[in-house]
Amino acid sequence: MKKTYVHGYDQKENIRLQDQASALVELLHYDTSYPAGSKVLEAGCGVGAQTITLAKNSPGAFITSIDISDDSLNEARKKTKSAGITNVHFEQADIFNLSYKSESFDHIFICFLLEHLPHPVEVLKMLKKYLKSKGTITVIEGDHGSAYFHPQSEAAHQAIQCQVELQRLAGGNAMIGRKLYPLLLNAGFNSVRVSPRMVYVDSSKSQLVDGFTKKTFTAMIEGVREQAIKSGLIEEKVFDQGIRDLYRTAESDGVFCYTFFKATGKK
Repeated sequence: MKKTYVHGYDQKENIRLQDQASALVELLHYDTSYPAGSKVLEAGCGVGAQTITLAKNSPGAFITSIDISDDSLNEARKKTKSAGITNVHFEQADIFNLSYKSESFDHIFICFLLEHLPHPVEVLKMLKKYLKSKGTITVIEGDHGSAYFHPQSEAAHQAIQCQVELQRLAGGNAMIGRKLYPLLLNAGFNSVRVSPRMVYVDSSKSQLVDGFTKKTFTAMIEGVREQAIKSGLIEEKVFDQGIRDLYRTAESDGVFCYTFFKATGKK
């Protein structure tokens, strides 16, 4: 089962993912690490944007990172080789048709994958069978409904909603972050815990202004312009005003906030 990735696979999206990962390393991964000798499955690694941090935080772990896209995997291999990473093995694989034996892994890591899939509970259940007894799962997702900013802009909210709707039409959910707790419970995981990770950006945080507000979030919304207008979801002038207003939040008196959710559970 292969669903459309609403953001696309071009070089511009590759750069955006790398910018996102760089900007959010500390926020999302300060507590992501696995014991030496443990076997970790990273499901849906994409271009390896999260893989490098995962590997660096757990240098003694053996990480298997999988994705369905050959092009993404090639990019991920280049990135990890350049970073001197040696504890990651990449494989092309469809998460709906994995060839691993049951209970092959001590830990499973998923980041920004469930938002693109139509049946996330079923996916979590399928992945759980590859997890050893008492093994853990870590899931990180965003939630576009958590975006708020100053100056306020109705056009910006409409532009964001276009991305939400396009992702829904592609079979995903751009507001899945708030659902991680019930999703993991419904998939049969125990000891489920969810930690909200809010990105707060003002002009005193120049790295986040550039790396997150501009190059991650606004670039992501800007990237669906053609689809949104062609689909009749929004007028061209309204969308363009929304993008201008999102960039406006990155100015000296602007503020931008967004919340990610990090969930963990045990088998």
